[in-house]
Amino acid sequence: MTKQLFALSSDNIIFPDPANALDEPDGLLAIGGDLSIPRLFNAYQQAIFPWFSQGEPILWWSPGERAIIKPEQVHVSKSMSKFMRSTTLKVTINYAFSAVIKACAQPRKTQAETWISPAIQQAYQNLHQQGLAHSIEVWDAEILVGGLYGVNVGGVFCGESMFHTQTNASKLAFISLCQHISSYQGQLIDCQMVTAHLTSLGVQPCSRQQFIYHLNRFKNITVENDCWKPQRIK
Repeated sequence: MTKQLFALSSDNIIFPDPANALDEPDGLLAIGGDLSIPRLFNAYQQAIFPWFSQGEPILWWSPGERAIIKPEQVHVSKSMSKFMRSTTLKVTINYAFSAVIKACAQPRKTQAETWISPAIQQAYQNLHQQGLAHSIEVWDAEILVGGLYGVNVGGVFCGESMFHTQTNASKLAFISLCQHISSYQGQLIDCQMVTAHLTSLGVQPCSRQQFIYHLNRFKNITVENDCWKPQRIK
């Protein structure tokens, strides 16, 4: 049966089954709707996320391959371990969510623009204000030099983007996140897409079906509130 792109209505936050996502482009599932808190969080509970450029309609995705890691299995290389022992950089949680997402929104050297538009930034700040989205910050004294942000769904942290302006700062943010949520019984980190950078940290590919299986197992786990309170973790 030929797959088709689903158009979402503005008054219904229900998504189609991710299994119906297109094969080309890989994972495109639906178009339209809005970026309201209920719709966004409902999407993450079903292995779906928004990704679109400014000026485009809202596009919703659930790729056939996902990138995941169990937080306790994060790989820390010998050189990174040495760096972590000697660095003066500090790592915090939820100290500067807005600053992190704005830094992540800056176009990379190979990009002419960013998908993290003002509308996306506002939508995730709304999630953050409701305690559903969180940031990890890396500081050199009082200067923000790295970090990441994402959405927490029970025992699963769904990472969205990371940045760095100093060598190893984004790796430090990711490793610190893994170590921290592992201590609070966090079960899984979703990194969406496999990259060489993430693979070096222990992230592995899995199928959409496997990811949804894990997500359904862990999304109703209650993580202690202390996990996400603003705090220094390194």
